Amino acid sequence: MADLISVIVATYNRADALAAVLRSLSRQSDLDFEVIVADDGSGPDTARVVTDWVSRLGVPLKHVWHEDRGFRLAEIRNRAIRAASGSYCVFLDGDCLARPDFVAFHRRLAEPGWFVTGNRILLSRELTDRILQSGLEPEQWGFASWVTQHSRRGINRFAPLMALRLGFLRKLHPRRWQGARGSNMAFWRDDLETVDGFDSAFTGWGREDSDIFVRMIRAGIRRKDGRFGPGVLHLWHPEADRARLVDNDRQLEALLAGERVRAQRGLSWLMEVTRRDGRVVTLGERR
Repeated sequence: MADLISVIVATYNRADALAAVLRSLSRQSDLDFEVIVADDGSGPDTARVVTDWVSRLGVPLKHVWHEDRGFRLAEIRNRAIRAASGSYCVFLDGDCLARPDFVAFHRRLAEPGWFVTGNRILLSRELTDRILQSGLEPEQWGFASWVTQHSRRGINRFAPLMALRLGFLRKLHPRRWQGARGSNMAFWRDDLETVDGFDSAFTGWGREDSDIFVRMIRAGIRRKDGRFGPGVLHLWHPEADRARLVDNDRQLEALLAGERVRAQRGLSWLMEVTRRDGRVVTLGERR
């Protein structure tokens, strides 16, 4: 079982969604965690949201930022790992709301030698707009409310709402990396060090999560299925720019063709480059 958990929330220029995510994290039943906002170059609105929540979140909150030079999710996640204090890191996208048992369920699933991949419910554009504009708190809703939303096509499915103790069934596919989602996943800090974290060689949208799943499995760390557990509520957003996807597919294919375990540009690479474009913002600081 993990001790302190570091919840790393990746965000970019979506301050309203981030505020809703932080609100959802303030309602957790398990409070032995910290939050690191991994900010891929957002403007000052995001920093203001973080500052506003520092005194209200109920757990430690840090803001890790680097300048906007395009989609660099892998690198900002690595910067957040370096700023994290926990022995276990849970990664959450900045548009995914956590229900009150999110941290507690991840803690129950944490097991040495395994990483966890969870799932999500997709919310419609209309429901997302209502949540963000009217201050609705869907992370607190009961099952009856979700039945209503499903009938109105506000959500795509029910399964992530269900919490089941599946036991050994969670370990049926320990070496399967395909189909895993990066918006809700968890790794031991030591295992992240083993594979040297995420690979910053991936820029632009796509495949950076598949890359780390493959390298984790290759290093002997197995995948545990987190479905029917810490499912999250994924707010609608426009489709990401996929201009780099072909190049990222080639990188993933090259990884699969070899035996490499460590990132090409991972945590150790990050330590060697200048820190001028990345920092941890604490209460009272400004960029």
